[in-house]
Amino acid sequence: MTSNLQTPALHAGTIPFSRPPTPGVHPLQIGFCGLGAMGYLMARNLANSFNSQLPLIVYNRTAEKSQKLLAELGASAIKVVNTLDQLATECDVIFTCLANDAVVISVYNEFAKALAQSPPTKVKIFVEMGTNYPALAGDLDRMLSSFPHTRFITSPIFGAPPAADKATLVIAMSGDYRSKKEVAFLLVPAVGRKVIDLGENVEKASTLKLIGNGNLAAILELLGETLTLGEKSGIGQETVYDLITGEPLPASAVLQWEADDSRSEIMPAPAIISYGKKMINDSFDGSVGFNMDGGIKDSSHVLRLSAELNCPMPAVSNAHRSMITTRAIHQAQVVSGTQKWDIVDESALIASSRVAAGLDPFNSKKGTAVVREE
Repeated sequence: MTSNLQTPALHAGTIPFSRPPTPGVHPLQIGFCGLGAMGYLMARNLANSFNSQLPLIVYNRTAEKSQKLLAELGASAIKVVNTLDQLATECDVIFTCLANDAVVISVYNEFAKALAQSPPTKVKIFVEMGTNYPALAGDLDRMLSSFPHTRFITSPIFGAPPAADKATLVIAMSGDYRSKKEVAFLLVPAVGRKVIDLGENVEKASTLKLIGNGNLAAILELLGETLTLGEKSGIGQETVYDLITGEPLPASAVLQWEADDSRSEIMPAPAIISYGKKMINDSFDGSVGFNMDGGIKDSSHVLRLSAELNCPMPAVSNAHRSMITTRAIHQAQVVSGTQKWDIVDESALIASSRVAAGLDPFNSKKGTAVVREE
């Protein structure tokens, strides 16, 4: 598969590995399982990077998304299979991007059954890209390594769907060194812009992913609190948002901000700008973003890890509580038939701060500001 492997010079600073050896005249067969909000976009970009090589083999629990990808890219780029054992036996590298640990366990147990029935005769690499508890990676590695020529690495990604769409994700990676080399050059620049190597302990990439997601959850909690205070005080959440992010910013401003301490914005980071916009515009449709259940799952993993390591994370605890409160409010609306969205986005955790301040949870325009008199 020489045509999609770039020269080391083009990847300086983005891939911490030398280029893997060319596998010969037969290109690797790549497969992808899990076409969710992130997986669909990554699979699409991966398939587009193959040019005239073998089509990407895809499997999704609901066939509708597989058929959608097939319709978008055509049969020369996408081959749809109906079972997980087809994916496991027909592919040399299998990417999975799955919703939660339970789904990961179910899918990989099916892979194991297929491998037991048809043991590999050459190297086969499984790559899990979701956000899972680190110990699960160790369990999967031990299970898969019992089969001949079978390797497993973890490769969780950092970034939201817009970053997946533009192939600007940051990719953490841990596990077998040679497998990481092979996979890194498949993913960059097709799916992401950079690989962070965490060594051969397969649990470490999942650990870094939880640390990153915990940081984001805590930031979103603080952002929701400060925007709510701005609204309740009569300043207005839009004014607070502009102070924090510096919006509107020129295209190069965010990249230049770190090196320019004369700038007055508090935190003009892309994630804060994106999630903040959702908060001030009440854009909480979880079907097009990162849904609240995913946020609660991730923060639960972070808090479990912090407890096991005796490393308290009260900011993440506050965010976790706000997410659960928001989900309870939304579910009550679903029961009464008054919900605006069937699924709410993680940014909707601001609803907890709003309700505590006596404001409407999902409609900031209904709030009545309290202006302090001097």
